[in-house]
Amino acid sequence: MITPSEYGTPWHKSSHSGGQGACVEIAVPGAGEVAVRDSKDPRGPQLRFSTEAWNTFASAAAGGAFGELPG
Repeated sequence: MITPSEYGTPWHKSSHSGGQGACVEIAVPGAGEVAVRDSKDPRGPQLRFSTEAWNTFASAAAGGAFGELPG
């Protein structure tokens, strides 16, 4: 799902997130950075990471570095 941003940057949410609203969304507001926010609070605070840091995190998560989620 893509949600427009007040900055003109689209926010992306996983298609696996379902309808419960407990999701994070990501956007690329500028060159070299990734923003992350809570989908329940789209006007709330955002976390900003360099693309290098985000890619390192995403690769580690995809590779199972953080273990399995409970449930």
